[in-house]
Amino acid sequence: MTDEYGQSDNSMGLFEAMYTARAMRWLKPDPIPDKVLQQVLEAATRAPNAGNRQNWLFMVVRDAEQRHRIGEIYQRVSLWVLQRYQHQGRPQNQSAAEYDRMMQGGMHLYEHMRDAPVLLVPCLRITPLELPAEIPPQVATAMREAYPWTAGASIYPALQNVILACRALGLGTVLTTNHTIAEDEIKQVLGLPPECRTFALMPIGYPERNFGPVKRRAVSEVAMVDRYGTPFSPSSE
Repeated sequence: MTDEYGQSDNSMGLFEAMYTARAMRWLKPDPIPDKVLQQVLEAATRAPNAGNRQNWLFMVVRDAEQRHRIGEIYQRVSLWVLQRYQHQGRPQNQSAAEYDRMMQGGMHLYEHMRDAPVLLVPCLRITPLELPAEIPPQVATAMREAYPWTAGASIYPALQNVILACRALGLGTVLTTNHTIAEDEIKQVLGLPPECRTFALMPIGYPERNFGPVKRRAVSEVAMVDRYGTPFSPSSE
């Protein structure tokens, strides 16, 4: 039995999904039923977005030839990204073993992106920012300069919904943006119109490896209170 949101009585809790939805790069080639994909996409469309305009477009790529073409592009540009990671070196918050596993996972994805049964390419329709004459010129300039940064707020919440929905449904995925180095090539493969810009590439499939828990830096290391330099810590009360 499922409720009006497509959830069963034994559905996973929200926090369990968030705490265990690690990046999945090893995926089985098994097909994903349309009904399951529908649930994932429905979850994506429930996300908040600017002005509720819903200018998103979710390209679902299942055709083997299309996946192969995208996978070839992704593998080629990812070798440049690999050089960047190697140049940066290991983050301080990771052990050598953790760093090696992360790098191995990335390289596996470079070679096997095309093998995932579904490639999801989330896009936004980006239109020129039209502003009324009443807005002062300096404010209008600031708004236009911020536009490329703020546009992501209308698509990335949807992608977090995709990640959580996949986790709840037993699917694995990972969000990558390496393909944007060759944005025009990807758009040509997909036949996207000029106003559509891709914001991610997400392979989706049943995972070969186990889910979380995920390991992250302590909140006190990444959150501050009121002013920079005051770490957040739980009240002693």
